[in-house]
Amino acid sequence: MSQLQLKLITDTWIKATWDKYLQAITTPDYEKAKGYYYNGRMRFEMSPLGNPHSRDHAAIIGILYLLAGLRNIDLDVHDNCTYRKSGSLEAQPDVSFYLGSNAEVVPWDTTIIDLDHYPPPDLVIEVAYSSLGDDKGEKRLLYESLGVGEYWIIDVQKVEIIAFRVENRGSRRIEQSEVFLGLEIGLLEEALRRSREMNHGKVSAWLLSQFQ
Repeated sequence: MSQLQLKLITDTWIKATWDKYLQAITTPDYEKAKGYYYNGRMRFEMSPLGNPHSRDHAAIIGILYLLAGLRNIDLDVHDNCTYRKSGSLEAQPDVSFYLGSNAEVVPWDTTIIDLDHYPPPDLVIEVAYSSLGDDKGEKRLLYESLGVGEYWIIDVQKVEIIAFRVENRGSRRIEQSEVFLGLEIGLLEEALRRSREMNHGKVSAWLLSQFQ
């Protein structure tokens, strides 16, 4: 596959060997792209630049930071981090979290998190503005194979969070988080709806009244 061809292929899965994927993701054209590898195929996504995606991305991190602080939950947050099982799987989710006993398991200076040596994250979140179909489909299968605890998809356009509990290489819909024990997904959706009409500081103040 030539470099010219690589420039033309984004936001779709294409057949490739692991070595070809590693070669592609290190080229200058994909320096700012998110890369995924699963089932003998690779996918690249260019970083979203729109305000709606960026606001929901920032909001969900802030909300879960706030909750962790109020409930004394140990938390390690990763923004656009790379998780790799060499030779077979790679993912760069928008946001991911280690909680509790896992919160200090990955050393600070780790660049790519090698899942042959470290556990998968307890929660992975994809913020979907134009990638919803893939986030609900192939990426869901990818995160099931990685063995994450929960997988959430934020549908930016519908202001909806589609949350899954992952276990035994499968997943099921949930309305309440099991990693952030007792957290209602509907409450997070309401916070995102409010963020369309007010700034994040005011949303945080409202959340404090709900959490306490």
